[in-house]
Amino acid sequence: MNQNQVFPNCDQLAECFSKTFKHLNSEHMNLLFLEEECEWLKRGRVIYAEGDSARGCYFVYSGVLKVFKTGLEGKEQIIRFAKSGDIIGFRSALSQEPACTSSKVIEDAIVCFIPSHTLTQLIEKNPAFSIELIKMTCKELGDANSYITDIAQKSVRERLAEVLMQLMETFGLAQDNTLQISLTREELANIVGTATESVIRLLSEFKNDGLIEIKGRKIKIVDVRALKKVGGIY
Repeated sequence: MNQNQVFPNCDQLAECFSKTFKHLNSEHMNLLFLEEECEWLKRGRVIYAEGDSARGCYFVYSGVLKVFKTGLEGKEQIIRFAKSGDIIGFRSALSQEPACTSSKVIEDAIVCFIPSHTLTQLIEKNPAFSIELIKMTCKELGDANSYITDIAQKSVRERLAEVLMQLMETFGLAQDNTLQISLTREELANIVGTATESVIRLLSEFKNDGLIEIKGRKIKIVDVRALKKVGGIY
């Protein structure tokens, strides 16, 4: 643990959690964080791996995690990112099945573990919370269906442009229009579903076309409208 890292108290955890789940009263929040297990985790730390026993789920107080599956020869396919206010791993926890994905820290994070029995109690006590979880599950399934369609119907160039727009929507832009998340070229390739070399080449093409600017791992979005057009986003 970093000695300079200040952990959130229960009120701060509840405030962050309520940004995503707006229908929990103080009693339910106390239940949620009764067995508070928060950790400060550095980039590269694995939260859980495919096949692990799902004893519960994880709430992200700060930082960024990636959720991914591992394919042939250990190649990752990034499914989604989790940022402040998100929870991950809840589907496996509720179904009492081994984890079907893996998760790793890509920006230093504070992550809190929520045991399965606590999650179950909240669902039983709060129907509105249950509906929010269902909506979240449906969105994840919808995103997965869209990804399958993109893989089948879009070129790698189109998918990369779409991914850049998704990152902009998820994490926002800094004042200079730089994406507020820093990813390696390999991580970008693992989202798009292609080789790292292809992403490097296409980013160079986007730069030459005046769509983006690149400084190290930072990507500045120069022409949103044109990138949306390339990605087939209307």
